[in-house]
Amino acid sequence: MANDQYAGLLDRFLKYVRTETRSNPAAQTVPSDPKETAFLKELAAELTELGLANVHINQQSSYLMATIPSNVDQVVPTIGYIAHVDTADFNAHNVNPQIVEDYDGHSPIKLDPAGKYQLTVEDFPSLKKYQGDTLITTDGTTLLGADDKSGVAEIITMAAYLMAHPEVKHGEIKIGLGPDEEIGTGADHFDVADFGADMAYTVDGGPLGELEYETFNAAQAEIEIAGKDVHTAVAKGTMINAIQVAIDLHNSLPAHERAERTAGREGFFHLYKFAGTVDHASMTYLIRDHDRQTFEERKRLLQRVVAGLNTGLGADRVSMKLYDQYYNLKDALKGHMEVVDLAKKAMEELGIKPDIYPVRGGTDGSTISYLGLPTPNLFAGGENMHSRFEYVSLQTMERAVDVLLKINELNLKQG
Repeated sequence: MANDQYAGLLDRFLKYVRTETRSNPAAQTVPSDPKETAFLKELAAELTELGLANVHINQQSSYLMATIPSNVDQVVPTIGYIAHVDTADFNAHNVNPQIVEDYDGHSPIKLDPAGKYQLTVEDFPSLKKYQGDTLITTDGTTLLGADDKSGVAEIITMAAYLMAHPEVKHGEIKIGLGPDEEIGTGADHFDVADFGADMAYTVDGGPLGELEYETFNAAQAEIEIAGKDVHTAVAKGTMINAIQVAIDLHNSLPAHERAERTAGREGFFHLYKFAGTVDHASMTYLIRDHDRQTFEERKRLLQRVVAGLNTGLGADRVSMKLYDQYYNLKDALKGHMEVVDLAKKAMEELGIKPDIYPVRGGTDGSTISYLGLPTPNLFAGGENMHSRFEYVSLQTMERAVDVLLKINELNLKQG
């Protein structure tokens, strides 16, 4: 490969993260925020300038889609690469990335000038892996946005390299850049037919070598509790304290099955949001489990707890909206593991050890796979995502570009 395969990677990434694209969970539009639409249009112009074909924003999903035409005569599977442009629910206004060159692997990194926020190996042992690397961090006031603008930058850098080097042979390649992954709705309307790939990868993982194809099954429960507020002097037998009902509900769930007490394939009930007065309380739970049967049992348990509280209160004062968000990617990939094997082989040929483990989360690839397009997840490089302590290694991002190019190369051999 030519030495310019990473040309523009850092500049693209810095430009992208400085563009605010935080998604809005309260919105009913697609995308959820106009800033995402504006950014997608900027990326469409960039892809058009690079010479990609069929650059367009899909009306059904608001995904930006584009094609790198095949430059070989043989018929090979069409590969797609997918990333999301939105950032998570942490301050993303005026992102000011900091560059730490040739990191020594042990010194604290001051994010803000005063040193109120620092990256230290005591708090973040992952720093030890990056001795000699160029790290991009936040300034302590915002997240960085490597989730998933590192993936966006890596995919577009790969595209730029291939368009500039027609001597590098490859089959047809599809690119999909979408909104609203962080609020769980981005891939709901993904147009598999318009995208036109035979298999795909989300480039949305974390550190070097991550290859993810087993995720949680996920549901969310939104609970409202109607209390009865009277003066405490006459409360006995009359008051219904919505806060206490919420406490009783929470204590009815297994105390050891909470996010902070579980790991690996252990599922959980996570009280994600709570607000309350005596008169009214609201709760939001995330329900997660890798096993589909256990996942369904968790939902039934919560339904029984709500029903039992209403029986005890003598009225339906506890209401719940319970809905599924996504399902285990592994179940959708049964019979399609060649897409995983291809990525695994690409990493191994590049000297990268594949890091395969059950993900305690999900990706857009979960939803897209259930829509009929097998889509595991590849590393993009981010660490400490969704926080002021987020950072990414430039060298890991470069290795991600290597993996995408190697997948394209190996795909020719299986065509």
